Amino acid sequence: MDPIVVGVELRNLSRRFGDFHAVDGVDLSIREGELLVLLGPSGCGKTTLLRMIAGLERPTSGEIFIGGERVDADVPPRARGIAMVFQSYALYPHRTVAQNIAFPLEASGMPRSQIADKVRWAAEMFGIARYLERYPRQLSGGERQRVALCRALVRDPKVFLLDEPLANLDAKLRNTARDELKRFQRRIQRTTVYVTHDQVEAMGLGDRIAVMDHGKVRQIGTPQEVYEDPVDTFVATFVGQPPMNLVEVRDPALPPGTLLGFRPEHFLPQGHFASGEPTQVFCFAVRRVEYLGSDRYVYGSVAEQGFGEATVIAKLPAIVATPIPEGEALEFAVPRKALRYFDAATGARREGGRGP
Repeated sequence: MDPIVVGVELRNLSRRFGDFHAVDGVDLSIREGELLVLLGPSGCGKTTLLRMIAGLERPTSGEIFIGGERVDADVPPRARGIAMVFQSYALYPHRTVAQNIAFPLEASGMPRSQIADKVRWAAEMFGIARYLERYPRQLSGGERQRVALCRALVRDPKVFLLDEPLANLDAKLRNTARDELKRFQRRIQRTTVYVTHDQVEAMGLGDRIAVMDHGKVRQIGTPQEVYEDPVDTFVATFVGQPPMNLVEVRDPALPPGTLLGFRPEHFLPQGHFASGEPTQVFCFAVRRVEYLGSDRYVYGSVAEQGFGEATVIAKLPAIVATPIPEGEALEFAVPRKALRYFDAATGARREGGRGP
């Protein structure tokens, strides 16, 4: 197996603003050529972390390495081999598309003939060559986003830094842009750090996801690892829509203060499971059913011997035709292999037990 080459490495990186720790002791190795998503709620430190990599914020402590070279101390942004795309795209309204893309090349002193070739190459890669003589105001949001990416691409950076670049697009356009970004990143194979609070973007784009909260990285892993095996209740409830259900377990077989976690799509009518499949059965008091086209969300509660009262959600595919009458108590179950256990006091993941 080939050794892993690190594109960006952060060692014990912190940024304080007075007594506030925006980023608090982050250690992170981002592999060369991978797309790593920094995912978390507003104020969790993900944009501050990105700006420190870019050189736009100075760390309070810690070290940053890009391509094996330490850059946090005295390497200015322009010398770090990075290109950053912001949420606003930051295009010059009085310049044409071609002039916007060419701007960083002109600033670097590249000969005009080479600039024209490189602008054309980038524009063709993103399918906007026919817009080169237009101005930003004449473009759609998705087209302006492509111009911003072209301008970053022509700099031939070691690392792309993308700060919520799809936030200003409507839902339908975001889906298309997400696919284009993924194909683009695979084609150029450059290390890319992508900031978002949108878990759909994170799951769809990331080779790996780093989930952040209060300045710390809570978990890093593939989308599947983060979703299926969250390390704590924050990750369990932040990643996934609807969030993971958490039910207090009151059973002597498990340590006191144990929470039982399970995803809504695993919570199904008991009759759905094959005979003999190990399941945990609940008495589910149904309060409300939402029909959402491809899915039904069923809201209710479980409260019986062995469990504390908790509000839970079942996510049922519309093709599951089982009637779900509101106001009745039904038997629902979860496959035991889908159960996760957490410490109620700390939120940390526990090893599974046999359950109540």
